[in-house]
Amino acid sequence: MNWMILPLKRYAEFTGRSRRKEYWMFVLLNVIVVVVLSFIAGIVGTGINTVANGDPTSVLGFFTGGVGLLLGLYFLAILIPSIAVSVRRLHDRNMSGWWYLGFVVLSLVPFVGFIASIAMLVIFALPGTDGPNRYGPDPKDPSQVEAFT
Repeated sequence: MNWMILPLKRYAEFTGRSRRKEYWMFVLLNVIVVVVLSFIAGIVGTGINTVANGDPTSVLGFFTGGVGLLLGLYFLAILIPSIAVSVRRLHDRNMSGWWYLGFVVLSLVPFVGFIASIAMLVIFALPGTDGPNRYGPDPKDPSQVEAFT
């Protein structure tokens, strides 16, 4: 669980390195939270609309609005930690954090964005640089473990 919330503890830290475990556990946490928020919004929306209108087909409007509000607030809350952990993950690969901006810009272009997303997924899945690099010490180094807890 500590790996899931570590990017939140390092909220706006764009320096240093993050290993794959930190990045992917944070992604897993975000997926779980989004599924739970969607489930809750769906249940609440179904109950309110059925009682208010007596028409279960009107659930879609409330579900969309409720999920939109909950998820919008959640995505705003994790925006900076998500960018920061992505930049640190690139640092672990010995790549500049500016590559992330390039991926974001390319993702706005149809089809090219799909290719850029696949490339980013592959880069984030590859192991980091062994030993220290220009962005800091190896986060897998046992002597560095205490610094992250």
